[in-house]
Amino acid sequence: MIATTSLVSWNDGVLADLCTLSSASALPTESGAPIYVGLEHVDSGAFLLARWALPQAFKSNAFVFQCGDVLYGKLRPYLDKAVIAPGAGVCSTELLVLRPKADVPSEFVLAILHTPEFVAYAQSSADKQYPRTSWSWISQYPCRLPPPNEQQKIAAILGKVQVAVAVEADLVRVSRELKQVALRQLFTRGLRGASTLESRFGTVPAAWNEEVLSKCAYVQTGIAKNSKNHRSDDIEIPYLRVANVQDGRLDLREMKMIQVSIKEAEACLLQVGDVVLTEGGDFDKLGRGFIWEGQLKRCVHQNHVFAVRTNRDRLDPRFFAYLAQSPYGKAYFLSVAHKTTNLACINTTKLRAFPVLLPSPSEQREIAGLLQTLDAKIAHHEARQGLLRELFRTLLHDLLTARRRVTALELNALQS
Repeated sequence: MIATTSLVSWNDGVLADLCTLSSASALPTESGAPIYVGLEHVDSGAFLLARWALPQAFKSNAFVFQCGDVLYGKLRPYLDKAVIAPGAGVCSTELLVLRPKADVPSEFVLAILHTPEFVAYAQSSADKQYPRTSWSWISQYPCRLPPPNEQQKIAAILGKVQVAVAVEADLVRVSRELKQVALRQLFTRGLRGASTLESRFGTVPAAWNEEVLSKCAYVQTGIAKNSKNHRSDDIEIPYLRVANVQDGRLDLREMKMIQVSIKEAEACLLQVGDVVLTEGGDFDKLGRGFIWEGQLKRCVHQNHVFAVRTNRDRLDPRFFAYLAQSPYGKAYFLSVAHKTTNLACINTTKLRAFPVLLPSPSEQREIAGLLQTLDAKIAHHEARQGLLRELFRTLLHDLLTARRRVTALELNALQS
């Protein structure tokens, strides 16, 4: 359990009471360092280092670190970058190597660095022209210091939660990779591993038919945001923006309102089963989107978002949504898009001309069902990851302010 008590046994201190700065450097000509860590390898808010590079990756002086050191990103402190070194190596000079003192757990030092109070303190020393903090500044960060045995307990609790977060993050990554493999396989060989042929946009099952989208679906355009004076009889209604439409999912956490006439609203209302697709964006996000499932009773969509309403006797909307996500779909969108530097967009005419692959209705439903199962797995692990991160933030605050004191804590539920 976690007991609530006073701060009698805690002392006032600063970060320098817990760790020292190690500034041993290495030149790129030196060898023997197992790994190189740059600022780009450190994820915001993470305890654990998920990736790194070979030592040959650095081209200038670098700092040497050892297993258990804390690597802290001094550039743009608001990014909240600090991790524990998993082994020996060298790191960018944009990372400070902090070495915990004897009997001080690395996880406890790291926990302090990840508190919102510390992030704000470090950021206060940075400015626009020189957006970095320094050891001389952060070393004097004032903090309350529990006894060593309680530091160990706090470190163990927070470390365990962070490991669970990392496990879920890895499961999300693996599930997404599995989905990409499935998309490629299913839209290349179908469910039965049938013979294939080469189309304009990749290998496809030879037995599947092809039809332009306009012959098996209606493409609805959306409402353009208008800043002109509104009429007295206009209504206010939620509208789906490009920001709400992600690749393979809809993010409806922030829905904005728009004032339009009743006639405009009726013409652009979304219906359950509509496949919503964006008209443009980065090359890899072109034609992104998924299915509107009636999450809101009445909702319209922005003119930069298309709503594809399929003839369900011929084209299952879920099947089409996954076809648009597949390498085949992305190849089509990219081939017909109007391109500028790093951006691309399609118009209604190009979308209506999409060459839809049409297996039998039953095979369409089976393929969509398999891919929905993978999406559900991804969503499950993302939800668990979100809950664990929220648990971490709560524990980080409560344990480091002694709002809760650790006597014993079982987190077996995290492993279920």
